[in-house]
Amino acid sequence: MDVHVADHPLIAHKLTYLRDKRTDSPTFRRLAEELMTLLAYEATRDVRVEPFEIETPVAATTGIKLSNPKPLIVPILRAGLGMLEGMVALLPSAEVGFLGMQRNEETLEPVTYANRLPDDLTGRQVFVLDPMLATGGSMADAIKYLVQRGADDITAVCLLAAPEGVEHLRQETESLGVPVKVVLGTIDEKLNEKGYIVPGLGDAGDRLYGVV
Repeated sequence: MDVHVADHPLIAHKLTYLRDKRTDSPTFRRLAEELMTLLAYEATRDVRVEPFEIETPVAATTGIKLSNPKPLIVPILRAGLGMLEGMVALLPSAEVGFLGMQRNEETLEPVTYANRLPDDLTGRQVFVLDPMLATGGSMADAIKYLVQRGADDITAVCLLAAPEGVEHLRQETESLGVPVKVVLGTIDEKLNEKGYIVPGLGDAGDRLYGVV
């Protein structure tokens, strides 16, 4: 598993305001979208392309276009929805699927409650979006599910992560036999006894949408 932490002052700046408990939901949504676009630039460095013949007003030339099948973007509901527009802004021709996952607050284990994905993902590059990589359980389950459907190249994009979540994801994906990349805005200090990232930014879903 390849882990890339995007080191950029604008990312750190936006993360600071995302963390601030005084930041209201509309501002939080805007910052999450802006931050996602910055991370999407890093996440798509290896997006698959193919040659494309065009004519400029001056001469014929060869450019590139996204290869078929097109990439698939999969936000993990509900918090991943806050990252979707930022990703689609950079990959407007990509397809979008959805996975609904939530964590059992007693066992900390992920539970899948919704699935809107193509049945066959053979040969697809997939970008999975979730604001926080905490225990790593939800992301690991999502990646395994996508691999079972045929995805052969997966990039997870998260605003921030805990070291424990990164290590758990590494252990859970090392035997899958497909490339897995993780793109992060930052890696925080640790998980607390409740499985929340410290210092973190709280419950991303609640802060995005203002409901509990």
